Amino acid sequence: MAVIWGTNYAIVKSAFRQLDPQAFNALRMLLASAVMAAASAIAQRTRFHDIFHTPARVTPADWRRLAWMGLVGHCLYQYLFVGGLAQTSVANGALIISSTPIVITLLSSFSRHERPGALHWVGTLVSLLGIYVVVGRGAHVSVASLHGDLMLMGAVLCWAVYTMGASTLMERHSPLGVTALSMLIGTAVYAPLCAAALARVPWAAVGAITWLKLVYSAVFALCVSYTIWYAGVRAIGSARTAVYSNLLPIVAMLTAFLWLREPIGPVKLAGAALVLAGVAVARGGSFRRTMDGP
Repeated sequence: MAVIWGTNYAIVKSAFRQLDPQAFNALRMLLASAVMAAASAIAQRTRFHDIFHTPARVTPADWRRLAWMGLVGHCLYQYLFVGGLAQTSVANGALIISSTPIVITLLSSFSRHERPGALHWVGTLVSLLGIYVVVGRGAHVSVASLHGDLMLMGAVLCWAVYTMGASTLMERHSPLGVTALSMLIGTAVYAPLCAAALARVPWAAVGAITWLKLVYSAVFALCVSYTIWYAGVRAIGSARTAVYSNLLPIVAMLTAFLWLREPIGPVKLAGAALVLAGVAVARGGSFRRTMDGP
């Protein structure tokens, strides 16, 4: 998941050269929803693993929770994430999105669904410091990027609420099923809102590489990674799963080094070491989970 999302920032950002951000996002959500619907249908037939299928019936209460999860975690989150990334730098985006573990840990503590110990907090903060060392020098606040930065902050909050909202559903339903149904609902609302942006797309001018980027982002960044995320939430809890998202800037740094030959100096290596140490500390800290979700 960290590898996929860590490479997704630059891929999505570069695709905006030929596709309007919201049109790109509408297309990838439509594709991702189709893939998830097909995967869910296959899982119901094969019943291969409880990550992909559970026999529990979707109750009216489940549908209500799935509906607001789709609106918050797919429609609103995607609008804010893509719109924000289009208006700010990759460094700003990576730094802001990296605050997700702290927001999720705070919500987990306030809701009393999970009670992280001191080591978890220490590890999370150490990782955040490492992320700042890796990407913070490239981040900057300006009037030009402020709107995009604020949109990304809103996206972080949406993602945290979306993650916490699945706690009850994860007790009875599969990560694939929850992701597929909430994504379908979110896309059904999001896509019509982007009709004007889609109508303005110069289809003949969109190159094959941009289409490949869209397919990669849809299938891997949405379908595969969302399912992995919720599999992690069900297995180890929201706050502990969120800590692994701190690895995203490290992946982005390594990707830039391998593909773009961007240098990695001792400062960035030190920052990467802090991130990894923080993840290790947070993972090993004491942790108590309760059964009463938000």
